[in-house]
Amino acid sequence: MAVRFLFLIFLLFITINYSFASNIEKSRTPNIIFIMADDLGYGDLGCYGQQKIQTPNIDKMALEGMRFTQFYAGATVCAPSRCSLLTGKHNGHAHVRGNYEIGHWGSYLGQLPIPKDETTIFEVLKQKAYATSTYGKWAMGHAASTGAPDKHGVDDFFGYNCQRHAHSYYPYYLEGNEGEKKWQEGNNRKEGKQYSHDVLAETALDFITANKDTNFFMYVPFTIPHTPFQVPELGIYKNKNWAEKLKIQAAMITRMDKDVGRIINLLKELGIDDNTIVFFTSDNGAHGSGSTFDFFNASGSLRGMKRDLYEGGIRTPLIARWPGKINAGTVSEYVGAFWDIMPTFAEIAGAKAPAEIDGISFLPELLGEKQTKHHHLYWEFYEKGGKQAVRKGKWKAVRLNLHEDFYGSPVELYNLNEDISESKNVADQYPEIVEDMLGLMKASHSPSEHFKFKSK
Repeated sequence: MAVRFLFLIFLLFITINYSFASNIEKSRTPNIIFIMADDLGYGDLGCYGQQKIQTPNIDKMALEGMRFTQFYAGATVCAPSRCSLLTGKHNGHAHVRGNYEIGHWGSYLGQLPIPKDETTIFEVLKQKAYATSTYGKWAMGHAASTGAPDKHGVDDFFGYNCQRHAHSYYPYYLEGNEGEKKWQEGNNRKEGKQYSHDVLAETALDFITANKDTNFFMYVPFTIPHTPFQVPELGIYKNKNWAEKLKIQAAMITRMDKDVGRIINLLKELGIDDNTIVFFTSDNGAHGSGSTFDFFNASGSLRGMKRDLYEGGIRTPLIARWPGKINAGTVSEYVGAFWDIMPTFAEIAGAKAPAEIDGISFLPELLGEKQTKHHHLYWEFYEKGGKQAVRKGKWKAVRLNLHEDFYGSPVELYNLNEDISESKNVADQYPEIVEDMLGLMKASHSPSEHFKFKSK
């Protein structure tokens, strides 16, 4: 009888502990992985209409999650897009609004650093004790600057601190925390032997494994398919009757796609797939280098490319996958942008985002619930003559050549519901909408010490 009683007590103890452990597991906030390609066009993925480049893993991710059709990058080039992503501010308010280089071209001193008091996504998630990492292109300030990764909540950084340094897939070193040079095998100080993308992908996989039992946020800004066109092998494209650079770019994108698949497969193997939300996107429109842009129809039906504020320069693929939370195979027309990422991640983690940001959380959209909409979205750009753009509902307004005539530059107006290619400027037909858009451009822009329209 005593033995039976002790056995029952033991069973009760096991049951209580199992229930407690189960509740702890259920109470854990989800892991977050944000993968970002570099210069990948809206039409470069199979799930967005690509016919020649194979992206089976990303396409499967879209089938298992949500694919956004009207989401926008933070800017039309690298550094300001990343600043909007990490700080939740659009180009009219962000500290970094262009590719503002520090030092001479070969110094690798990086881009204009974000200030020390600028709050990033990493710092927001640190409120909830997330382990944080980033592997790839940083571009928010070199190791000794106020914008260094470790000064903004990044536990583990590995990659390119300077985006100019990222103009090689065979660098002789990559940097770690506090600028520590992690050397690759090389014959000299100019070029290494290892393909940097592969090294970054392996590091990302190692981070997931090491942090499988805790909450983590991993930001993976891969450099593929940014130029130069370099890849260890052509794979399935080797025997294509294409120009060599076309084969290389396709092989680069498919190689990255393989690693997206490896990340998701590892989540499954570790048993944390259901508790991890994975995003995939690109930092801006397609680079348009030579014949590759036309051959692959990189912007799909959109007008323009990188450095344009037409849709092809800023509308970006966005896919989100979260088994059991995001309904598989859904397509979202939510009109959002990179500055929405910070408040979305904050809500997912139960953290608090700064009040002075421009983004709104689109977690309700991800979960199939009622979603708040933006009044408008805004971009400005200081290269190629100076530009502004506003998206409000179905309307898109663009102004060009602002360095020549800021106050007199005309507004181009497009109805994106009827003209996604922005081929018909209807500004003359809707003067009241043009006036409204001009007002939004004026209201959305704040002065910047480093970025100015010359004629203003």
